Amino acid sequence: MWVVVNGRRHAAAWVPRPTSATNVWDATLDAMPSDSPMQPGPRVLPPAVFDAVLETELKRAVRGQNFVTLVVMDTRREWDGLMLSADEGTLVGLADVIGREVRDTDPLGHNGKGALSLLLIDADYEHSTRVVDRLVGRIDNHEFPTPLHIAIGAACYPTHAVDAGSLRRQALARPIVNWRGGPEARAERN
Repeated sequence: MWVVVNGRRHAAAWVPRPTSATNVWDATLDAMPSDSPMQPGPRVLPPAVFDAVLETELKRAVRGQNFVTLVVMDTRREWDGLMLSADEGTLVGLADVIGREVRDTDPLGHNGKGALSLLLIDADYEHSTRVVDRLVGRIDNHEFPTPLHIAIGAACYPTHAVDAGSLRRQALARPIVNWRGGPEARAERN
């Protein structure tokens, strides 16, 4: 059986589903094969998928004249006195911690270089700072096994940038919070 979509003939097993602003990334995840590089735990998108979702949401924001805010958590791990970019396991652990504070419709992804990104759909910069405050509260109450340094920055479309690359650069360039925690930081607080 064949299905015609946009003038092209496709096998009936492949039928693109219409997406809305609230489930565009769910449809992207559902379309991914079962052996895809999805991370365990919360839905942490791999870099290529997150970039595609970011581009799609920016286009949607242009058409609908909405806000989209990118929150970037640049995470570094301390090891033998050296600061290293966080590995995927550390990022997935951080995603577990903050996953309860974000909407299911807000995609979470990593860039492969120690940063976790959160896309806040239909949220302006002011509202995103409230989300960042909740994330920091959740991070403060979690006991990480290794010392971490997390710089959380945010940038909003169209306020700070109009394309994905400049949105990332602006989010990294404007940290809202610089957080430090782990076993040694807990000892200092007590």
